[in-house]
Amino acid sequence: MASSSGTIDTRTALVVGASGIAGSALVDRLADEGWDVVALSRHPIRRGDVRHVSADLTSVESLREALAGERPSHVFYTAWSRMDTEQENIDTNAAMLRNLLASLSGQPVQHVALMTGLKHYLGPFEAYAAGEMPDTPFRESEPRLPTPNFYYAQEDELWAGAGRQGFGWSAHRAHTVIGHAVGNAMNMGLTLAVQASICRELGLPFIFPGSETQWNSLTDMTDSGLLAEHMVWAATADGVADQAYNIVNGDLFRWRRMWPALAAYFGVESVGYEVRPRPLEQQMSGQEGVWAGIAARHGLAEPELARVASWWHTDGDLGRNLEVVTDMSKSRLAGFTGYRRTEDSFIRLFDRYRADRLIPAASPPARAFQP
Repeated sequence: MASSSGTIDTRTALVVGASGIAGSALVDRLADEGWDVVALSRHPIRRGDVRHVSADLTSVESLREALAGERPSHVFYTAWSRMDTEQENIDTNAAMLRNLLASLSGQPVQHVALMTGLKHYLGPFEAYAAGEMPDTPFRESEPRLPTPNFYYAQEDELWAGAGRQGFGWSAHRAHTVIGHAVGNAMNMGLTLAVQASICRELGLPFIFPGSETQWNSLTDMTDSGLLAEHMVWAATADGVADQAYNIVNGDLFRWRRMWPALAAYFGVESVGYEVRPRPLEQQMSGQEGVWAGIAARHGLAEPELARVASWWHTDGDLGRNLEVVTDMSKSRLAGFTGYRRTEDSFIRLFDRYRADRLIPAASPPARAFQP
């Protein structure tokens, strides 16, 4: 890429968690922009213009060995490991980031961008939305909740590493991220696409699984491509480093309007909230064989249902009994202008899933959603 002086500015990005929803979007954006990209993940990256490395994030020695010879100027950290308790989440995920930073000691790292999320405001899974929540829209200036949270521990490690090693930093608090990834533990986009595909196969209605509050309240989401754009912006723009930023698409919607739009895409009957939540873990229980049959008939790339659907995570997001709306003012005032319309994000994502044979290909009927 060319710098303002006209010389060639070679930047090397290390993307940690590169095969996940956020990581894969970062790899694509950085590579397309001409960065030298090193992708660290358990699963190889399919792009030929990206170097893939694999390492155990719980071991500094493993990381140093894997990254020997690499000299990243910018680090984008999107990895996490889900554990049984929040204390285990803290111990494991803080240590993983600490190990990564230690393995890069002495390297010419200019900036480390860390992806977290709105559990910063809502609390961890085991104390999710418990107690008094900050008022909406959530702002970055809110104090931490008085409960252990691995996002807080990761931020502490980031700040400590910046103090020791002298790099700039940014923390990116995303709402539910939808994007292209398989085998991810938190993937609402693919989960809803699989739910709708099973409903279409069995002639069942597409039933909203969540709470009355989520059905009726305003909410927002984060497109993985926009998250990648935001992280690269914070890592490279002048005068915006050393800050935490919220990142959502910029539009607002209600599920009672979005749900029929998703149903129309798949040609299934839309059924909204009625009387009580109807979680996907119950609705979709025992459908592994149905999905395997769909995959076989349509030549899909992934016949294992657990690899394409995370019922528990979507149930958690859509089952909340509080409004979740995020303030983007801090990023806007700092100069970030990225925006996505969430309905368009879903439709583009579903089109890509079909093209990649992750869900059955079919000509969608006329879409019912109107702006």
